[in-house]
Amino acid sequence: MRLADTIRNLFVPIHREGWPLITAFAGATIIVGLFSTSLFWIGVALTIWCAYFFRDPQRVTPTDDSLVISPADGVVSAIGPAVPPRELELGSSELTRISVYMNAFSCHVNRAPVRGTIAGIAYRPGRFVSAALDKSSGENERNGLVIDSPNGKVGVVQIAGFIARRIVCWVDAGSPISVGERFGMIRFGSRLDVYLPAGATPKVAVGQVAVAGETVIAEFGGVAIPLVRIS
Repeated sequence: MRLADTIRNLFVPIHREGWPLITAFAGATIIVGLFSTSLFWIGVALTIWCAYFFRDPQRVTPTDDSLVISPADGVVSAIGPAVPPRELELGSSELTRISVYMNAFSCHVNRAPVRGTIAGIAYRPGRFVSAALDKSSGENERNGLVIDSPNGKVGVVQIAGFIARRIVCWVDAGSPISVGERFGMIRFGSRLDVYLPAGATPKVAVGQVAVAGETVIAEFGGVAIPLVRIS
């Protein structure tokens, strides 16, 4: 990688959601630094981490309507059939679900996996168990979007984690949305579930690292592969 590319990857834009917290971290660092050098350097490290957490890099998104793009940076933690949350009104039958787990070092800006119209948004309060656990999909606080895409309705669910206490969604029901478009974020450490209609074939594997707005996680019209049922 060229030096210019390395610098560009390190110094990426910070999302506006992060500036109040970054400022608070920096201010606290200055105050504690008046009393302790050790605490000052710990504060510096935490401030840098906070800025890194709220990074919002540019992404190059495939625009083929047959492709489903990852809505989050992180690790693919589950692939298989699952009944979507009732509030999404996607029916009681199992759909193909792909989950992406974001840790505290992932970029937490969430992006639309497909283009279409936002048919509905549903928020549900809940618990804050680890988002790495499969039961978090049903028990944790979450915010769900239903996107009416060219290939059917796609559900996208933002799930809060053990540390995460704030889910942010910037879009409104009835609005058009482009694939790869930013629609929200969760802080700090969380999970995104994508529920796909019939005809979608997963193109990732559990454990694979996904990049929001760039990694193809499924395809419509592809060759079907057996799904492993999640216990």
